[in-house]
Amino acid sequence: MTMRAFSRWMAIAVCASAFVASVLAPVGAADSNKACGLLTPSELQIVLGTTVSLSGGGMAVGRAELCTGQTSTSTVMLRLVTGLDPGRDRSGGTEKIGIEMVKQMGIQVDMKTFGPITCSTMMPPANLAQHGFNTTCTVSKPTAVAGIEVAAKSQQDMVSIERLHPLAEKMAIRF
Repeated sequence: MTMRAFSRWMAIAVCASAFVASVLAPVGAADSNKACGLLTPSELQIVLGTTVSLSGGGMAVGRAELCTGQTSTSTVMLRLVTGLDPGRDRSGGTEKIGIEMVKQMGIQVDMKTFGPITCSTMMPPANLAQHGFNTTCTVSKPTAVAGIEVAAKSQQDMVSIERLHPLAEKMAIRF
């Protein structure tokens, strides 16, 4: 697969993880970033089984606030999108289209929904394994969406939905 095709796959993966909000209004300075406050490093360590180093301050892209972390075997991203239209389409249609496109590329997708929390895993075929294995949980509220994504370097280091889901539940009460 070419780098262009992989980039497309990654764009679809982000779409499929329910962060398809087309929001471009600016947010405040990085020091007001709330994504890094969704979970603590110790909460992440309990689930991931290793120390997580979260970046200080995070980043803001439009209304999306991002906070990244690193372990020896994976990358962690916390996301928070606020100020969304409470009347927006929350049916999941756009995400379903993205998921079908990803599946057509040979990526195995597993999704589970727990009320307002949607979790998914994406396992690429052997020829794309070097790009990593993804587990994501998102929490949707009327005017905001928060998510945690763990991208592991190998399938054996992948975090299961059952392990990541409790972190999403903690995030749900923090925004």
